[in-house]
Parts: sequence; C-alpha cells; structure tokens
Amino acid sequence: MSETEALLGDLRAEGDELDGLVAGLGGAEWRMATPAPGWTIAHQIAHLAWTDERAVQAAEDVQGFADEVRRAWAAPDAFVDEGAERGAAEPPEVLLGHWREGRERLLRTLAAQPPRARLPWYGPPMSVMSMATARLMETWAHGQDVADALGVHRAPTARLRHVARIGVRARGYAYAARGMEPPAEEFRVELTAPDGEVWAYGPEGAGQRVTGPALDFCLLVTQRAHRDDLAVRAEGPDADRWLDIAQAFAGPPGKGRAPGQRTEHSGGDASDDAASPTPQSDVPGHRPGGAP
Repeated sequence: MSETEALLGDLRAEGDELDGLVAGLGGAEWRMATPAPGWTIAHQIAHLAWTDERAVQAAEDVQGFADEVRRAWAAPDAFVDEGAERGAAEPPEVLLGHWREGRERLLRTLAAQPPRARLPWYGPPMSVMSMATARLMETWAHGQDVADALGVHRAPTARLRHVARIGVRARGYAYAARGMEPPAEEFRVELTAPDGEVWAYGPEGAGQRVTGPALDFCLLVTQRAHRDDLAVRAEGPDADRWLDIAQAFAGPPGKGRAPGQRTEHSGGDASDDAASPTPQSDVPGHRPGGAP
C-alpha cells in the first residue's frame, strides 16, 4: 500500500467514525449547540460537507475554484458561516446524504490525482497528501465539537499523527498570524501516542521542548481545549509562548476555549504515559471550537 493510499484510508476512517456519531441522531439532536458559538451539530457537518466540495472543485474545476476564492476574500468574515448555514438548513437526512456523497467523491478525486499534483487552495497550492491530511485534521477537530456536544468520549487513534504533524509544522504560521516573528531556533516535540509510542519532531538536543500526550497536543493546536486543561508541557520560554498561541489551522487566531470547559482529557503528565502539510491547511475563517 502506498503512502497516499494509507492516508486516504485514514481519512475515510475518520469520516466513518464521525458518521457513526451522527447517523442515528433525531432532528432535535442535530440542532444541539456545540462549543463553537452559534454552530449546531448540523452546522459542523454542513461545514465539513462544504469544505469537501471545495476541495473537489479545486481538483476538478480550477477556474470555478478561483472564482470561489475571489468571492471568499470579498467577504472573509462571512463566507465560512454562510456555507455552514446553507447546509444546516437542510433536513438532517439530506445533509447527511450530501456529506456522505461528498466524502466518497473527495476520496475518489484525490486518489485519481497524479502523484506530484498541486491543488489550488485559499492559501498556497497544496499537494494531494497535504490536502488529504488537512481534510482529516478538520474532520477530527469538528468531530470533537460534535462529540463534546453529545457528551461522547472518542478513543484516540493513531490517526492523530496526521493532526499532530500539521500542528508542529504550523508553528511558524501561529506566530505570523499574530504579526509576530517566530523563533529561529528549532523545537523538539515529543508526543506519546495512544499506543505508547513516542512521536518525535525536531532535533533531539533542542533547548526548546514540548512534551505530552498526542491527544492533548492535538486538542491544543486545533483549539478544542485550553492549555490549562491539558497535560502538554513546555521547557524553555519560546516553547512556553508557542503553547499559548499554537494553531493548526489557517486564518486569524481564534479565542479557543476557556479554562475548565474540557473536563475529560488523556490525563496525567506525559511521564505517566508509557509529503508534508503546509500551514495553510484549512480554509480561512476556519471555526475552531469556542472561537468566534
């Protein structure tokens, strides 16, 4: 199995897991509020469906997608919400059907791309691997919003590796999004995977270090939990500052969630746990949990 095939398999699995959470919901449950202000479960699924459609359009209709980007930048504060509102207004069974069809079409479209293809996006063009990784990251993050709304625990999986890698590689972007100069020094990031393996990034001897459970790091960089509620630790002032501003998504910084909003996480200090993405991995205006 090629690396692309394995990644697309993970993308499929991430979508299927979230599908399992919403497939049996009644109409009232689709209207349940999620941690993103103003967004219901229906908005979360509608946003994923809309973004999957844009990714397919980027691969199949370059001119049409360019027109879409121009419309987006003409209303940068509204176009993401507008897309979610349109989908959320559909009957749940129709919305669910659209999302399922779009997921399948996206998988087929990405699998059919030449290995070196670069797909246009709202930021710099993206490789097929980057696009698939970005879609997985966003599916996981919005899936967390849905799970939190339903009070459901999702067992972390090895698919978090994709989310973690985006978070690490987007470090410079987190600074740039705030008009700050990123530190020139490389960081060391060591994350404990769900199976106990350590995922390591950066030089081993780096003075600036981040350690902790991979789940907690992913919740942090997608702004699905406040740093105070997570077992991610920093060594060094620059690493400490990064954890305050980290984001794995493109667009303006979000407010994230307040301390205490998340009561369940992987728990404990890190010591208790035995084709590359680009920072512009999501659409501008991506709505992290708890952000405006």
